[in-house]
Amino acid sequence: MCCSGFLKIMMFIFNGTIFLAGVAILGVGVWVKVDSGSLLGLLDEVEGAPSGLSQLVNVSYLLMAVGAVLLVIGFLGCCGAVRESRCMLLTFFIIVLIIFLVEVAGAVVLLVFQGLADQLLLGLEDEVRKSIKNEYGNNGSLTSLWDATMEEFQCCGYRNYSDFNGSPFFYTHGGNVYPPTCCNATTTDGICLKKAAELSVMPGCFDKLLQLIEENAVIIAAVALGIAALEIAAMVVSMVLYKNIGTKG
Repeated sequence: MCCSGFLKIMMFIFNGTIFLAGVAILGVGVWVKVDSGSLLGLLDEVEGAPSGLSQLVNVSYLLMAVGAVLLVIGFLGCCGAVRESRCMLLTFFIIVLIIFLVEVAGAVVLLVFQGLADQLLLGLEDEVRKSIKNEYGNNGSLTSLWDATMEEFQCCGYRNYSDFNGSPFFYTHGGNVYPPTCCNATTTDGICLKKAAELSVMPGCFDKLLQLIEENAVIIAAVALGIAALEIAAMVVSMVLYKNIGTKG
């Protein structure tokens, strides 16, 4: 009886943690969805970008789905332990096992992607710089997206200010002006003159995006593996409870 009570408490701890993790992941997914200034949004505006890489903009849906599933299994585990329902505990075990396998696979993919991020972004360089040269200052959505990205991450162009040479924006201003973020310090009118841009040499968004991907890949993979460890413990406890309930019956 004492052992059974202890196992129930353990189920509450494990599943409570999983439930809270689900809330956090769901919250991050919603935040990513409403964050219109994300660098990943640039992939939608690049012609010829690899289809698999462009789907990264939909990562918010994946996060929300994972968060919702974790909420469900957290509730299911707690309810199964309280009601001593073998059916609910078995269902909980099966769902957690499937999620566990998916999370391990996802963590491996993220770690692999981290190593390939540099090569993938280099492969996009020609198309991205071409889109800037042909569309920046002429295409309203692309121009706004680049402005928001450069402002948020304090970068200039894909590589540097020279990406804007020959763009509609560049010619509209007499071939002497760059976007404001291309200068470390702008004039009172918020104008970045050619000479100031050459002297400031602001980093390109390529470096910022690569850093963002690498840092978040490690964090997400670590979180996924940590949750996986908790899920293993929860599966073990659920099966012990399942067996004890069957013996009691």
